[in-house]
Amino acid sequence: MPRHQYKKIKSKSDPVYESLEVTKLINYIMEDGKKNVARNIVYTTLENLKKEENDALMTLNKAIINVMPDREVRPRRLGGASYLVPTEVRRSRRLYLALNWIIEAASGRSNKEFKSYANKLTAEIIEASKNQGSAVAKKLQTEKLAEQNKAFAHLKW
Repeated sequence: MPRHQYKKIKSKSDPVYESLEVTKLINYIMEDGKKNVARNIVYTTLENLKKEENDALMTLNKAIINVMPDREVRPRRLGGASYLVPTEVRRSRRLYLALNWIIEAASGRSNKEFKSYANKLTAEIIEASKNQGSAVAKKLQTEKLAEQNKAFAHLKW
C-alpha cells in the first residue's frame, strides 16, 4: 500500500464532443499508445450512433448509466478465511467498470456479423442504452453477487 497519496491526473475533455466520457472511452480502447486508431474507432462509433439514434452523446451516457454498478464485492481476509464483502462503488470506479464492460462485450461479438470494431461497439452501446446486452448482464451479475453476500456487510472497514 502506498505511504503517500498519488496525484490524480485529470483527463481533458474531448475536443470534438467536449465530453469526459468520450475521452475516457478513447483512452480505454487505446492499445500500445495508438491513440489515433482509438480516436477513429470511437468517432466512427459516435457517427454510427448519430445515424441510428440521432443524439450520440445522450445514447452513450444512457448506456454508461445503465451499465454502472452500484455495489460490488471485495475480498476481506479474516482469521484465515476470505469473505466477499459488498461495498459501495466510487463514481470514478463506476465509470471505469461501465466503460470496460462495454468494451469487453463489444470485443466478444462476432466478426462475421459486424465486420469492424466500431460496428461492434455501436451495437453494444445501443443495446446497453436499451438496458440489454452483455455489459448490462455483467452489471446485474455483480450486483446479484453483492446482494447474496450482504450478510458479510458488517466486515467493512
